Amino acid sequence: MNLVLFDLDNTLLAGDSDYEWGQFLISKGAVDRAHYEAKNHAFYEDYKVGRLDIHAFLAFALRPLVTHARAQLDAWHAEYMATRICPMIPQAARDLVRRHLADADLVAIITATNSFVTAPIAREFGIPHLIATDPEEIGGHFTGEVSGTPCFREGKVTRIEQFLAERGTTLERLDDSWFYSDSHNDLPLLERVRHPVAVDPDPTLRAHAEAHDWPVISLRG
Repeated sequence: MNLVLFDLDNTLLAGDSDYEWGQFLISKGAVDRAHYEAKNHAFYEDYKVGRLDIHAFLAFALRPLVTHARAQLDAWHAEYMATRICPMIPQAARDLVRRHLADADLVAIITATNSFVTAPIAREFGIPHLIATDPEEIGGHFTGEVSGTPCFREGKVTRIEQFLAERGTTLERLDDSWFYSDSHNDLPLLERVRHPVAVDPDPTLRAHAEAHDWPVISLRG
């Protein structure tokens, strides 16, 4: 069995879907501009330098899912997909995904961004599996809490191990495994697969990839 994993933000996308969702909500007047924009920017900077408190961030990021009706959220998301996400998908990313879908047994996006935001993006790519941070839902309503392990840093390793265990295998027993990512935050999982690939990497990941002779590619053209 072959496995191919893609990080989403700044890997398959030429931008960050979580950050852009926050900016989109600001543009719709769904959240307070001054407060939310400052917090959104600060968390994004923390993520880039590797000091993000994932639980603090999720408490912030999931709050709008609680305060707005699901029908309104879904309508906003459709507009967000059209105006923010589809323009951030490079053709090279679509082509890479298509090649792997033709050859691999399992293809998945694995991302820290919550599944409400990312499930439609996975569908846009035609990728059948999504491993993401799952917002808790009770009775069809979001609670603002996280269900299970956040899919971030070492949490990505935990989540992929759970995903594979449900299919009766492990990373070590796979015939082949690939993971494409831009971020040093993904080093715990990159170091577990047979073919780690740095995609438009941040400086820390680029240095690590070059030191370990990992492929470094760009999907941005």
